[in-house]
Amino acid sequence: MNHLIAPSILAADFANLQRDIEMINNSDGDWIHVDIMDGMFVPNISFGFPVVSAVKKHAKKDLDVHLMIVDPDRYLKAFKDAGAASITVHYEACPNLHRTVQYIKELGCRASVAVNPHTPVLLLEDIVADLDMVLIMSVNPGFGGQKFIPNTYKKLADIKELAARKNPGLYIEVDGGVDGSNAAKLVEAGATVLVAGNSVFSALNPVQAIADLKSSGL
Repeated sequence: MNHLIAPSILAADFANLQRDIEMINNSDGDWIHVDIMDGMFVPNISFGFPVVSAVKKHAKKDLDVHLMIVDPDRYLKAFKDAGAASITVHYEACPNLHRTVQYIKELGCRASVAVNPHTPVLLLEDIVADLDMVLIMSVNPGFGGQKFIPNTYKKLADIKELAARKNPGLYIEVDGGVDGSNAAKLVEAGATVLVAGNSVFSALNPVQAIADLKSSGL
């Protein structure tokens, strides 16, 4: 499949969020990535339900909601109701991961599991067949603008091999430090969805930055 681009609005101008959502609507971006942080699972706080609902009102692309929170089961339905098309929970935050994944699917959302840089993807072997997507964190979660961790390429190759055996249609998403310098190599390693924040919103021409990421590796 051709890879997808999911611009992350964590790097958007919050005072002009509608403008930035409309920019994504009119770009080659495929999804809108929404990072939810609770100040506990990660040392930062970002959006709540009112912001997600407001984004949904203007978005013409699917909302790709990434929950970096403890006990995410408490809020899955609320994020679905706020407009999430896909919901990502962290392997590290879910002691009953299979049940969490099944609930996300029952809500009608794409079910996705994220793994932090220190978490081996082989730990997903018994759940990967039930997933719509795996998110490989290429930085430690919590803040934008971090330096890309090179071991990500190996992890992408590992999950690509696992998916080939157990779930060939799996989306493989990568998030953190994605830009024009590594996009093609990430796609080559196995990524099918690129999340990009700072490299899009700090660009002089964000629409062109998205188009460049979309054409990487083609």
